[in-house]
Amino acid sequence: MAAKGVSRTQSNGVSEKKTNGTQMAKGSQAAIKKKHDDYTSEGVSDHDIFALPSSDYQLLGILTLIAAFVRLFRIYQPSSVVFDEVHFGGFASKYIKGRFFMDVHPPLAKLLLTLAGWLAGFNGDFDFKDIGKDYLEPGVPYVAMRLVPAIFGVLTVPTIFLTLKAYGCRTTSAALGAGLVIFENGLLTQSRLILLDSPLVIFTAFTALSWTCFTNQHEQGPEKAFEPNWWFWLVMTGLGLGATVSVKWVGLFTIFWVGCLTVLQLWVLLGDTKTITPRLWFKHFLARAFCLILIPVTFYMGLFAIHFVCLVNPGDGDGFMSSEFQATLNSKAMQDVPVDVALGSRVSLRHHNTQGGYLHSHHHMYPTGSKQQQITLYPHKDENNVWLLENQTQPEGANGPITGPKAWDTLLPLRYVEDGTIVRLYHVTTDRRLHSHDVRPPITEADWQNEVSAYGYEGFEGDANDLFRVDIIKSMSDGAEAKKRVRTIQTKFKLVHIITGCVLFSHKVKLPDWAFEQQEVTCAKGGTLPNSVWYIEGNEHPLLGADAEKVNYRRPNFFSKFWELQKVMWRTNAGLIESHTWDSRPPSWPVLRRGINFWGKDHRQIYLMGNPVIWWSSTLAVVIYAFFKGLAILRWQRGFQDYQIETFKRFDYEIGTSVFGWACHYFPFFLMQRQLFLHHYFPALYFAIMSLCQIYDFVTSRVGGIGLRDRPAIARIGAVVFLSLSIVAFSFYAPLAYGNVWTQSACKRVKLIDTWDWDCNAFHTDLSKYSTPSPLANSAIDTAGLKGGNQAAIQHQQAVPQKPLVPQEQKAQVSPEQKIIPDVPLGDKVVKSQEQHTEYRDQYGNLLNEDQVAALAGQVSFSTHYETRTRLVDAQGNVIAEGPNVAVDGAGVAPPGAGGNAGQGAGVAPPHPDIEGRNPETAKDGDGDGKKQDGNVDNNKPATADAMEDLEKERRNVEKELKEKRNVPRPGSEGNQATGK
Repeated sequence: MAAKGVSRTQSNGVSEKKTNGTQMAKGSQAAIKKKHDDYTSEGVSDHDIFALPSSDYQLLGILTLIAAFVRLFRIYQPSSVVFDEVHFGGFASKYIKGRFFMDVHPPLAKLLLTLAGWLAGFNGDFDFKDIGKDYLEPGVPYVAMRLVPAIFGVLTVPTIFLTLKAYGCRTTSAALGAGLVIFENGLLTQSRLILLDSPLVIFTAFTALSWTCFTNQHEQGPEKAFEPNWWFWLVMTGLGLGATVSVKWVGLFTIFWVGCLTVLQLWVLLGDTKTITPRLWFKHFLARAFCLILIPVTFYMGLFAIHFVCLVNPGDGDGFMSSEFQATLNSKAMQDVPVDVALGSRVSLRHHNTQGGYLHSHHHMYPTGSKQQQITLYPHKDENNVWLLENQTQPEGANGPITGPKAWDTLLPLRYVEDGTIVRLYHVTTDRRLHSHDVRPPITEADWQNEVSAYGYEGFEGDANDLFRVDIIKSMSDGAEAKKRVRTIQTKFKLVHIITGCVLFSHKVKLPDWAFEQQEVTCAKGGTLPNSVWYIEGNEHPLLGADAEKVNYRRPNFFSKFWELQKVMWRTNAGLIESHTWDSRPPSWPVLRRGINFWGKDHRQIYLMGNPVIWWSSTLAVVIYAFFKGLAILRWQRGFQDYQIETFKRFDYEIGTSVFGWACHYFPFFLMQRQLFLHHYFPALYFAIMSLCQIYDFVTSRVGGIGLRDRPAIARIGAVVFLSLSIVAFSFYAPLAYGNVWTQSACKRVKLIDTWDWDCNAFHTDLSKYSTPSPLANSAIDTAGLKGGNQAAIQHQQAVPQKPLVPQEQKAQVSPEQKIIPDVPLGDKVVKSQEQHTEYRDQYGNLLNEDQVAALAGQVSFSTHYETRTRLVDAQGNVIAEGPNVAVDGAGVAPPGAGGNAGQGAGVAPPHPDIEGRNPETAKDGDGDGKKQDGNVDNNKPATADAMEDLEKERRNVEKELKEKRNVPRPGSEGNQATGK
């Protein structure tokens, strides 16, 4: 069927031969003739993005300026910590301080954020600890740090424009794609904050651009192979892959996409027996292997080399790492210690598997069980980690047995601890011995678990429950001598309880506050080997002098540290399985079922919400291609020659490439059990938008027979209309992206789906209310008619705001916090003082004392309500009048009509507000995927001034509120799991 001399192609790669629907279905003999006898693709011309018309570059510049305005508009807003800025801003602080941390994401984007902050003068003192924490007072250069993702968001616009041009799309279609990216609310929101998704999207987009340009060079045939342009775009693709995977491991999906398309190219090359010799095929293979494997791997590892250079001090992440790794950090390095372990040695025992730390005890008792002294794992070096090894019997001296734990300090020769030796472990600082008995542990109350405690007193000889046998694990011990007797660091062993047969055991279970959240230690019958393995790290003995044989950890090289960190990142990432208030599952993403509440304060809100016009139309584009592909396969099976038609093939391959990119970045999430959020869909969304624009381009300018190809004005009008609809939708939801003022009515009008669960009642009912004066200025209330008003001072009392919820359980503060503020002049009156304290009340408004709060700790959750109580006092401090409590908003401003009328209800506290806040609208039972959602109340919702109305609302919601999810922003748990926040 090979033949030469078919019709020439146009510059846009479309054949001049027109075919009607019947010809496309059956395929004429003229249409199915091949033009080339090598691997050159039909209908492809050189779409060099460096050789575009000047009008395209001018349009590109205009689109980029628009993108810059949209992305940078009020980027200083809000001036407090938002969502996962808690984590990624906090990581920047740790980079600057050099404190080691462990995060589930690679370091590239975090390093760029840190660099921007450092160049702007950030010294790392701000901890980004809580959502809503103010940036302005401590002088954090947060705008400079937000500029990094914002600039990346701007660059995504020219990138998609150039990518569509590289595919051969008309300028109208490319401009449409750029416009859709500009006005996509979700991409906008993510690119204005100190987050990682904007860097991820731009590097994914850059990789797609580079690969598309390289593919265009490749499809032009052998004459373009190994030319400078060919090499340039192949190298750029490799760098793009390295950068993408260095931001998040989602970049592995991009690598899979490029890898599959590379295999397809090599397969086509293998079929070209005329121009591709085996030697030339291997040249193609090695070029791709070097650029698409070696370059990304080198780039990725190089970023971790910088990561290790920056983090040289101990931090809250070193507990995840092995002792060898920790020894490479400043002040964590250990001095050489004697290798021989003998009776009388003072040792510190370290758990092998969990990196939980050292066997530890302290002067605190278990609240349940035996109520004896606690035994825990503690991750830091401490004198409470020191144990003295005793024999099961005291040594004999000239005058009988030598008593006391120091009996072996002067006895020669030393008696080494060998395999099978029965020992007692004497805790040096508390004079108690390691002990176990048939009592259930306080947390893991399983029949096969026994409590481990410290028991005895100074001078007590101990009992049989103190005896443990040392069983050396030869397969894990290093060296022939370490397999026979216990040697520091080198020998791994189990401690078997003689009476019960259980083994000393620890696992990743934290004890409650009464044990300072240290790791649980038990004695397990049949405990798994990794969790029952111990070794000695610290060792000293009075008879082991300076000339004794010493040992230390082997210092790991870069590759050892790199590989260990990758394994820890993988395990931690896989462990993020707890539900989150704002998590969602992949089936809900393409239809934009729900978003994420990022921030709420001062009757404003930031909620991650996509542009529904763009979101749904891009999903429709994917569905259209899937339908097309299914139909094409059925027709191919029935013998139709559709794939011999040039336009048909180009439609299938070009759009199929983008849809395949969408699938590679979407479907892998179905395999994950970890926490997932809407922002995980953004790389797939980018490919979906490209697919939409490509389909539009084919329909309006490349497919013949429908009359649009020769009418470009129709294509431009269609693009303008669709983009206008997108801009309108963008404007509807822009307040949620920028944190702008909004009204409840406007909010509710655009809330098309019930599962869009931002809180409309958090906004004011009227825009004029956003111009309310500050709380201090509003304090100058009219006191006319109140006696002594001219001499009166005004005193405010306001509740201390509760910190935003983090995935760990909220802890109640038992002791009230008070803060006295100096006198502040206010017109002809004085704000004498502002007292702040915390009160605890139940759902019915009853005041709880400290004992009641302590009893409820860990069983209930506390939410915060703001109140301002105004009292008028004379110069001597006597109360002249006391107005009712006034609920205030997040800025401390009372609602209109709620002022202090002394004649009505003076001194009477109103009912306590509902626990879950005043808006049950979004507090539905579950989010649609069957999961309960935890969180905390939005502390900034406006209160109702009418106390009786409050009481009625409270009574209606008492039984419902415990089941309702809370509606406040929470940071994602990725950083929490990694840093132990």
